[in-house]
Amino acid sequence: MDFVIRGIRAAEHARLGEITAQAYLGGGLLDFGADDAYLPVLRDVARRAAEAEVLVAVAEDGVLGGVTFVAAGGPWADIAGPGEAEFRMLAVAKEARGRGVGEALVRACLDRARETPGCGRLVLSTQRAMHGAHRLYGRLGFTRTPERDWSPVPGLGTLLTYARDLAAER
Repeated sequence: MDFVIRGIRAAEHARLGEITAQAYLGGGLLDFGADDAYLPVLRDVARRAAEAEVLVAVAEDGVLGGVTFVAAGGPWADIAGPGEAEFRMLAVAKEARGRGVGEALVRACLDRARETPGCGRLVLSTQRAMHGAHRLYGRLGFTRTPERDWSPVPGLGTLLTYARDLAAER
């Protein structure tokens, strides 16, 4: 790897916010494009970093991508219940794709979940159109949990959920 995974620094908030926003905009993942109400949330890395753990992939040329890791009960947890952790807003800069950044960030979340006392499962939600992400999750041992699929807001459509059981690994 020509990059490292670590906690985000305040000076990197704006860059990761833009990477995340562009990943969602470029992927056609926001229903209202640049006018989507979720776009400011994606860009607000400072808030996420204050309320959850934000990890970044960094190389000599700067931030390549990032992800938000949340233990159950945290304000950024959408679906994580007791004994679970969750990751959200996984994004890789367009120019950094194909370097293993997304996989390394997910692996870092798996490591953080294993280190979290009482955590036996890592969960996530994803949009139907994120086919590359679905393949990545499958390669890393996540399985679909259709019984947990959900819709955060009317009209968005159903988010697909995945989980990886960590209890069996211990």
